Amino acid sequence: MSTSVLYDAPGPRARRTSRIISVVGVLLVLALLAYLTYLLARPRISANGAETPGVLDASRWDILGDLALWRAIGRGWLATVQAAAVASVLAVVIGVLFSFLRTARSAWVRVPTTVVLEFFRGMPVLLMMLFILLVFSTGAFWAVVAALAIYNGALIGEALRAGIASLPRGQREAGLAIGLTPIRTRFAIEFPQAFRQMLPIILAQLVVLLKDTSLGYIVGYVELTRSGLTRLGTYYGSTYTFTLFAVVLVVYLATNLLLSWVVRVVDRRTGRRAVVAKRPGAPKDPGMFGRGGRLETDAVSGRAT
Repeated sequence: MSTSVLYDAPGPRARRTSRIISVVGVLLVLALLAYLTYLLARPRISANGAETPGVLDASRWDILGDLALWRAIGRGWLATVQAAAVASVLAVVIGVLFSFLRTARSAWVRVPTTVVLEFFRGMPVLLMMLFILLVFSTGAFWAVVAALAIYNGALIGEALRAGIASLPRGQREAGLAIGLTPIRTRFAIEFPQAFRQMLPIILAQLVVLLKDTSLGYIVGYVELTRSGLTRLGTYYGSTYTFTLFAVVLVVYLATNLLLSWVVRVVDRRTGRRAVVAKRPGAPKDPGMFGRGGRLETDAVSGRAT
């Protein structure tokens, strides 16, 4: 029997208790699902006595065959992706700027940057959207994009700063030794490596950014939520509110799962490269390894040569 240094192997009584808890948990989940199905399937009685079929009735889902519905959903989805794409690019740029100023040697630069960064990190995104819209009169699109870019840029900047702090001191000293300026050393040597190390975290934050575009609903931006729930809800009537909610939910879920899958793929690929580069018995690759099977890297860029 295999053992662990962290805990003892469970005995017969512990295994029996674990099985009982598992069975009870599954039964509770099934009971909850059955109750939710009952609530969704039962008819609704309004205040005036009119009866409305339950949300699982086929008559509540007949609008799914209307092409106008999917065209409106498609326009809302494109608006969401457009805002997320522009905000993502700006967030990365702002994150690089924040990390550069946050790691400056001068306290006159580092301390004010820290105060501004913590302010943006602590400010709710929705309030930032409203502030930008009301004060600068940018319009709904740029209010959403600017707020998401600033907030997520602050988080990305902290991630990059942590990546730079984790690098060996020899990386910066090597750049300075060959005559590079501190700024050139930071951008040519430290930032590429820190960005590669923190790439999964940055991509995960961009997934959160995509979901936060739904807050644009409040400031009047016609993204997926506003297009799917407000405009289509007004057009089709309150009878199809749950149907539209389910459609918007599925579209958001599919988009976020796709982006999450990309994050996992990138995480595995970057992790595999690190394992291959550090493993003593890794196979020799003429394009990656030098003589004697040793990994050779460029002191300036950190890339394998």
